[in-house]
Amino acid sequence: MSSVAKELARKKCSHVESSVEPLTDAQVEPLLKGLAGWQRDGKKIIKEYKFKDHYQTQAFTNAVMWVSHREDHHPSLTVGYNTCQVEYWTHTVGGLSENDFICAAKVDNLLES
Repeated sequence: MSSVAKELARKKCSHVESSVEPLTDAQVEPLLKGLAGWQRDGKKIIKEYKFKDHYQTQAFTNAVMWVSHREDHHPSLTVGYNTCQVEYWTHTVGGLSENDFICAAKVDNLLES
């Protein structure tokens, strides 16, 4: 895990008002580079996780939901037999906020041994 990811994983999401501007490209770039496997897709960041079987996929999905509940910041998930695609964006700002990157780091951290 990169130093950027470690720093993000230590943070806690904060409430974001609709008057807050989304992060700029210059702000997004270093955060995204610090998160292995995450890609930008317009106003979202996305990563697909692959697992051995459906049981492991579902266990991961449940763990992601626990992170979402604790941080009060919820992803969009697309779940298949052995894959889970996680998408983050901040609806209230219509783009990306630091909360998206905090949660992405925390989700990655679920799989760190």
